[in-house]
Amino acid sequence: MSAATPQSPSPHTVLGSGPAGTELARELVRRGHPVRLVDRKGDGPAIEGVERFAADVSTVEGARAAIGGAAVVHHCVNVAYHLQAEVMPRVQEAVLAAVATTGARLVVLDTLYPYGETGGAVMTEAAPWQATSRKGRMRAELDERYLSAHRAGRARVALGRSADFVGPGVLDSSLGAAVFPGALTGGEVVGLGDIDLPHSYTDIRDVAAGLATLGERPDGDGRVWHLPTAPAVSTREVHTMIEKRVGRPLNVVTLSEPRPFGPFDERFMAEFAEMFYQYTEPQIMDSTAFERTFGAAPTPLADTVDATVTWYEEWLGSR
Repeated sequence: MSAATPQSPSPHTVLGSGPAGTELARELVRRGHPVRLVDRKGDGPAIEGVERFAADVSTVEGARAAIGGAAVVHHCVNVAYHLQAEVMPRVQEAVLAAVATTGARLVVLDTLYPYGETGGAVMTEAAPWQATSRKGRMRAELDERYLSAHRAGRARVALGRSADFVGPGVLDSSLGAAVFPGALTGGEVVGLGDIDLPHSYTDIRDVAAGLATLGERPDGDGRVWHLPTAPAVSTREVHTMIEKRVGRPLNVVTLSEPRPFGPFDERFMAEFAEMFYQYTEPQIMDSTAFERTFGAAPTPLADTVDATVTWYEEWLGSR
């Protein structure tokens, strides 16, 4: 994905050190920015050019400490699925209060949850927010608060929405540890819902590059953007790409309803049940607006699959 080079480096703070936050930190370093990567422990493998920092950003005090000195704050925090409805609003409140105090711009990594069930309609930024699930309504309420804070002049905010993550370092997604290890070893591979329906997947590197671009481009503030995402194909087609790359047929176990499988334990699947509609209807995200506005292009899915298989080969070899 291409991106504009910033006129001058500015300090960026990334909240959350999961796959998106970690890849974003690396991307920002590549673009020449000083970067602080924040999580509760402040540890983890060293990343050249990145300062690790420990803070609890669900508190105003922790958020202020974490973002001190930053010109741009990227909110990539996520929590265990069963805690999201409780914790994510607290994180929002603390982070918004902190950036309101410091004046830093805020870029938020977001999901497609606010749209709810679409009946297979293509999701653009103009699609209505009609979520009925608990987590979907929560995400929609958070997003409206972010945008309201921007409109009121309390904060400068941009939202970047992603489809399901896939790519190097991504474990906990529908195309993560429940797919690639089995593909490489001949074990079982999960397929959620109807794998013949088109489904959008966003390369984690495009997530990072898109968020970095929003951090560098204040002209993107005040609205939702769909981060660059390759055209949707069926999950079965993605499986075929993986088969070609690994040189063996996949042993696919299709889950027609949510139940525990591999890394998806009983507690996760119980919480995930209300979101399972994403795999029983076409899930098609359009990122044309971002691509045209910022001169970006998503990574082709075949390239994403190749890079992901290579990463999992190394990951499995190190275990």
